[in-house]
Amino acid sequence: MADSTPVDQPARELSELLLTPEQAAAMDVHGRTDAAVLLPLFGWPSRPGLVFTERRSDLRRHAGEISFPGGRQDHPDEDLRETALRESREEIRLDPSDVALIGALPPVGTFVTSYKVHPFVGLIPAGLPLAANPAEVETVLAFELDQLRDGFAMRRLVRRGVPIRTPTYEVGRHMIWGATARILGDLLERLP
Repeated sequence: MADSTPVDQPARELSELLLTPEQAAAMDVHGRTDAAVLLPLFGWPSRPGLVFTERRSDLRRHAGEISFPGGRQDHPDEDLRETALRESREEIRLDPSDVALIGALPPVGTFVTSYKVHPFVGLIPAGLPLAANPAEVETVLAFELDQLRDGFAMRRLVRRGVPIRTPTYEVGRHMIWGATARILGDLLERLP
């Protein structure tokens, strides 16, 4: 597993703003299927940003949506941190040895798919050569936190014929909403 010990003072300070994986795992949230995502955070603390994926538009689930790299737990005994790292390697070719896991966020339930998504925050070096897995991912995206904060708005969206009012983050032509926006909002609230 990737190193989970923050090595420098800024990383330690950031870690203190997050939950431990154990604290997050103890939280109860709606969802039948466990999944995990990695929030790959680069440029901390000077010009921090996050890596996202834009899913292919022809996929059966979550087509064209922007999300953090991640996916379903392979088996019930798999550590969810390993799930997040494995899926990040598969989706964007992020080597787990390049990730310093520093904490977790509260799990988030999804309404339509009934997933319980466990988010983990990991520091990565800026400028890593990441590549989209063409079977799942259209594009690897990187946005600075300031861009994301500037793009926040509560919007009315229509999904499957149902109008919803939901937090969104828009950067250029890219809109982040749903569980990814809720996870992102939680992280941004914790950061200075």
